[in-house]
Amino acid sequence: MSSLTYDLTLAGLAVGSAAALTGIGLIVTHRATGVLNFAHGAIAMVCAYALRQCVVEWGWPLWLGAVATLVFLAPAIGVLLERFVFRPLAVLGNDPARTLVASIGVFVLLVGGAALVWGPGARDDAPELVPADPWGQLAVVLVLAAGVGAVIRWTRFGRELRAVVDDRELAVLGGVDADRVAAAGWAFGAFTAGVTGVLLAPYVRLDPYGLPLLVMEVLAVAVAARMRSLPVAVAVALGIGIAQSQLTRLHPSGWAAPLVQAVGANLFVVALLVAALVLPGGGARDAPPAPVGTRVRTPPGAWAVAAVLFLLPLGFAGSDLHTAVQVPALAVILLSLVVVTGRGGQLSLGQAAYAGLGALFTALLAAGRFPGLPRLPEPAALAVAVLLVAPLGLLTGRPAIRRHGLALALTTFAVGVGVSRFVFAQPYATADLTLDRPAGFDGDRAYYVLELALLALALLATWALRAGRTGRALAAMRDHEPGASAAGVRVPSLKLLAFVAGAALAALGGALLGMGLRAFDATAYDPVRGLLWFAAVVVLGADNTLGALAAAALLVGLDAGARGGVAAALIGVLAALTGRFPDGPYEALRAAWARARAGRRPVLTPLGARVRDRLAPHPVHAPTSPPTAPRPTPAAPAATEPHSTPAPAPPASAPSRARGTARAAGPPLLTARGLEARYGGFTALGGVGLEVPGGRVTAVVGPNGAGKSTLFHCLAGTLRPVRGQVRFAGRDITRLPAHSRTRLGVARTFQQLAVFPSLTVAENVRVGAEQGRLGGPEAVERALALFGLDGPVRARPAAGLPTGTLRRVELARAYAGGPRVLLLDEPAAGLDTAEVSALAVILRALAAEGTALLVVEHDLDLVAGLADVVHVMAAGRIVATGPPDRVLDSLEGAAW
Repeated sequence: MSSLTYDLTLAGLAVGSAAALTGIGLIVTHRATGVLNFAHGAIAMVCAYALRQCVVEWGWPLWLGAVATLVFLAPAIGVLLERFVFRPLAVLGNDPARTLVASIGVFVLLVGGAALVWGPGARDDAPELVPADPWGQLAVVLVLAAGVGAVIRWTRFGRELRAVVDDRELAVLGGVDADRVAAAGWAFGAFTAGVTGVLLAPYVRLDPYGLPLLVMEVLAVAVAARMRSLPVAVAVALGIGIAQSQLTRLHPSGWAAPLVQAVGANLFVVALLVAALVLPGGGARDAPPAPVGTRVRTPPGAWAVAAVLFLLPLGFAGSDLHTAVQVPALAVILLSLVVVTGRGGQLSLGQAAYAGLGALFTALLAAGRFPGLPRLPEPAALAVAVLLVAPLGLLTGRPAIRRHGLALALTTFAVGVGVSRFVFAQPYATADLTLDRPAGFDGDRAYYVLELALLALALLATWALRAGRTGRALAAMRDHEPGASAAGVRVPSLKLLAFVAGAALAALGGALLGMGLRAFDATAYDPVRGLLWFAAVVVLGADNTLGALAAAALLVGLDAGARGGVAAALIGVLAALTGRFPDGPYEALRAAWARARAGRRPVLTPLGARVRDRLAPHPVHAPTSPPTAPRPTPAAPAATEPHSTPAPAPPASAPSRARGTARAAGPPLLTARGLEARYGGFTALGGVGLEVPGGRVTAVVGPNGAGKSTLFHCLAGTLRPVRGQVRFAGRDITRLPAHSRTRLGVARTFQQLAVFPSLTVAENVRVGAEQGRLGGPEAVERALALFGLDGPVRARPAAGLPTGTLRRVELARAYAGGPRVLLLDEPAAGLDTAEVSALAVILRALAAEGTALLVVEHDLDLVAGLADVVHVMAAGRIVATGPPDRVLDSLEGAAW
């Protein structure tokens, strides 16, 4: 027994050593660049193939092939990726969504390229670089971990690396060559990937899809180490490797035996699920990403062309039509990504799992093998399968409530891998399953017509989720989640809706795909294919239903008419170039065409120019002001920012007030008592209390770090205090989230602008009216008029408008919901003097109407002319309270 334990331990050390190498490479790359490299497994696969090519195909000595592969090829791949793929993204800000898409694009490109060069089949003759004795592999791992740790901790390069990770821009200003640091990190990460690939290749199937997925499964090692600690990564990898090896000695019996064996053989997948679902933040930088689903302009006539192309296969016959039936089914699956990622803004990498479950459940129901349900005819089986899979969208929807960016991507990927390994790959669930087509639609042409009808229904459902109130709320959540919550959008419920609807659409498409193939094929729904689908939808327009149709036709058509891997390689190239073409390939081509046309524009000679000027009619100059009734004279001139709209005129009833004159106070609407808040061991608020009465402006001032923002977040509902109480109109709202407070009548604005760039100005304001306390078009029009947004600017998208206009858009959105309390976080930030004066007039008018205003502001001149009561904060406490003339005079000279 002891000999068996020893042998299994050695085997586990070998597996754990390879996993530890992966963890080391991922952590170093992430610490140097901030990128979670999803392409790590693909780099490992390419290096393993390259070593085999050198040794087996070309007959090189093993040592020479290893030097060429590990010393030259692998680091070169890393340097090239940093230079041409991720450096442009760093210039754009290293947004998690874009870097994720780019790394998946590199993954897809390398997988597709390997399939093109070496074929999709598996190889079992990979050369063995290190003997099977695990001690040598373990020594490599320990030496690498110790060396990297020493470099990071004690060398100048390590200090530069830490500086770049903490603040890249500040490090560059301090003289650090951030590009050199990032290139070194990528080179080392690619080197460890290459070592992992050549170590694993002799003992697993060397194919373009299996090895990359196997390496990606050990992401749990890096996640458990919080993407920082090399010793933790090594210990976790070795521990899981030994445990997985020891579990092979178990031979359970009974109905659960296959599942128990599957868990024992896939312990790294279990660890990935635990790390992604249980560990807070998932080990990644958990910041909300910029939207990946911005609206893409549709080319003129594109829908007509798409309709003709999708109807064209009805004239096909034989194998051509048999291939074409896959396109509408795949298009339905990709529409699920339009709903979840394009409109909802959630990074979902697990849609292939829901598609596969739709096909599997349909097959089981039609065969009478689904537990607790009788055999159903195929149409009924399809409908029931969709209904059964839709609630399973909560598997990824629930974690999405508190996770964003890479943490959410890891969670959805882990769920997809878990379903693939523990359901699709198990014979007890999928053995001898066939999938017949519905009666009357057995032929390819009839079945294609059925698919087109269901695709049309899916398009209508997708359109319904993109239009109206729900569509605007989804777009708001995608563009700025905290801003959407502050506008009253029920963000948690909306996320669940997006994931459940996406799961239903994916299940429908997966079942149609299985019926088209007449069998359940687990490889059609593996996680690698899901990554390809995600990349294809994103690069062709995640918020564009036409992009999903184009992606489906492209993926099926290219691989059907050429060697496998062409579609993956093309999509990979487009995704990898995200940093260079952030608006997508269509916008890049359109801009290039416009520049080409401008360059070919004929240039007139001086004589031709004089003739043109004589023949051209003289322009009629429009009046400088619109021929409408005159508005009241503004208190300050219009903003001088380029392309800005005029600053709003003050309402005729707006009272002007000298410093120190108070308005009559109403009863307190918002009250805080004994608020305490902590960040770790630091006390940010220490027993703060204040009242915000109706009809008055209450201001909070103080130096940076005084606790003003923390107090604001506690009042707005984005932070729950550890002690104390917040009451609104006598009701305890301490535990209510932000969107519930907005619906009661407590609205807020943000210091950093919180607008929804993909929506127009009017749509931004409409979101506030629809989700707030008072809805209706009259509230929208009143808010637009009050803030000077009722002109042509109302129809313009918020993206690209000047700061002053956007500040008024945010205020109008908050006002449109009919708030009784308005919380303003530095409303004058980014405004010029004229805009600040106009803003003050509007805020006085709102107070005169009875609204309670709480303003956190650094501009003491604005506070002096606006506030009725001023609270001064310092070190998490209110240290002075009173009228502005008395309180602010005592603060003269304070440098805030």
